[in-house]
Amino acid sequence: MTRLDHLAIFVSDARRSRDWYMKHLGLKLEFEVTNPKAAALQDDAGFTLFVGERPNDAVSPSCVLYFQVDDVDSKYRELTDNGVKFDKAPQRLFWGYGAELLDPDGYRIGLWDEHSMREKGGS
Repeated sequence: MTRLDHLAIFVSDARRSRDWYMKHLGLKLEFEVTNPKAAALQDDAGFTLFVGERPNDAVSPSCVLYFQVDDVDSKYRELTDNGVKFDKAPQRLFWGYGAELLDPDGYRIGLWDEHSMREKGGS
């Protein structure tokens, strides 16, 4: 068996990123390390996202993170009500129906849900 179980991204401030992913996307803190500064954040399915600082390196976002939520329209309203700015409100995008926002370091975050993808996201 082969399965992807974690992903690491480099960030400018591990604590700020940890707090952002926990507050807005509901990830849970699995553990933290201090040298280098990093946090392991886990989603509801057990997938771990590592956010870690790289000393003396500029952060250059190099991937897109897609998060499945229960209802993309509801999650969009919840986050915008909490002051989160979206790059794209829920709509039909090239990858299906969803919404897109940027994290504090500029990583693109796609939000989607199974029902909307099936009902609104087809080509």
